[in-house]
Amino acid sequence: MTGGRLTARILVSVVAIFTAVAAHVADWSASHVFNESWPPHAKFHNGQTLALSILASLACLWFAWRRQGDERTNALAAIVLASLYWITQAVAILYPGTAFFDAAFDDPALYLAGLPIQGVIEISVFTILGIAVWLWSAPLAGSPSSNIRP
Repeated sequence: MTGGRLTARILVSVVAIFTAVAAHVADWSASHVFNESWPPHAKFHNGQTLALSILASLACLWFAWRRQGDERTNALAAIVLASLYWITQAVAILYPGTAFFDAAFDDPALYLAGLPIQGVIEISVFTILGIAVWLWSAPLAGSPSSNIRP
């Protein structure tokens, strides 16, 4: 394993662990899980999202560190799994009636450079994953076909 590939695995693993932990830190709060104004079905879907963050993160870690199988396939699976939660969060605002924050919890401190904190985190995560893709894509010495580019 080259240094670049090891670094890529570590970066993807950091994103996976961050995803599972950050989702629960953000949502296990008065603004989500304990929000008395949320109907039970909204809380059900919040639970579904939190469970997805754990399962996608575990699957990502499994593929990132898997020694069997094709390295290209494992790398692609790890990257896709690491990005799923963040892609779905990025597009969630496109659904009718959505908002970045409930009015009771909308606070200027939750924005950075005019972007909601979720957007800043998404940009950061996608940048880290882009670096991981670049590192994983570097050809192995003597084996240019082993990179992860399609």
